[in-house]
Amino acid sequence: MISFESTKKHQRGIKLSSLLKVNKLKKYFPITGGLFKRTIGHVKAVEEISFTIDKGETLGIVGESGCGKSTTGRMIARVMDPTEGNIIFDGQDVTNLRGKRLRRYHQDVQMVFQDPYASLNPRMSIQNIIGEPLEVNNIARGNELIETVNELLETVGLQPEDRQKYPHEFSGGQRQRIGVARALALNPKLIVADEVVSALDVSVQSQILNLLTDLKEELSLAYIFISHDLSVIRHISDRVAVMYLGHLVEIADKKRFFENTLHPYSQALLSAAPEPTRKRKRERIVLEGEVPSPANPPTGCPFHTRCPFVMDICKEVKPKLQEQKEGHLVACHLH
Repeated sequence: MISFESTKKHQRGIKLSSLLKVNKLKKYFPITGGLFKRTIGHVKAVEEISFTIDKGETLGIVGESGCGKSTTGRMIARVMDPTEGNIIFDGQDVTNLRGKRLRRYHQDVQMVFQDPYASLNPRMSIQNIIGEPLEVNNIARGNELIETVNELLETVGLQPEDRQKYPHEFSGGQRQRIGVARALALNPKLIVADEVVSALDVSVQSQILNLLTDLKEELSLAYIFISHDLSVIRHISDRVAVMYLGHLVEIADKKRFFENTLHPYSQALLSAAPEPTRKRKRERIVLEGEVPSPANPPTGCPFHTRCPFVMDICKEVKPKLQEQKEGHLVACHLH
């Protein structure tokens, strides 16, 4: 039987080892046209992004819709193949895994999706939904499977007898708990959580976030937490990565990011985020213009068409993501 007792192996003050390394990852989608559907261009959804995640760490990826954050998560979970670049997980290159090796990787890296209504098969009972990965991977069957499903349901705050019900009998928050239970079934090391609370009521969002935080501590999980909501990112993340038009423009630990944001795009996002505990409101930074098309991105810095501090160099030279202070990286010519 799978054990869900605490497996926390690190203490404060001890540097964690890297679990995931992403190196110059790209994802291009072809644009076809003409009678023979030839490729006439590409949508550059993700453009040469690199970052690392330590064991037991939560990296929050934030940005506007269409910036490439969900595509990044799907490539790391290997439900989508990258165009170029490398994904190194636990010291192993998993970029081109196939067959049994890919199935083994999927045991270590699971995904929780945005819509709790669409991500669960309405024709399957909860026992079958959660138990299917256990059967497929020959981990548990029969009474052992039922016991494991019961344990998983209790882990996410549901009742064992709920396993006999169907998705339509649950609320949105409860369905998302079922999605989390399904992701936990194979004892993963990393969970990619893609906008997991955006479809839920505000009152339910905090419950799911608290659940994920508790599970992280109990099971030593690492998360890639994708969201457009900075208040959610602040609540759950250890580090914050900001994406714009397929590029990473800033990465920093949570405290440093929210206290000293460097990139103009990150500053604009932060100025729009409500902060009820802040005595003085931040001056709202309103970005002019529209986000450029990823099928025809601008030259130089991808943000220069909307940046209030644009310089001539920004229009010609793409800035590199460089460390400005310890652990604080930014891609901006101002810095």
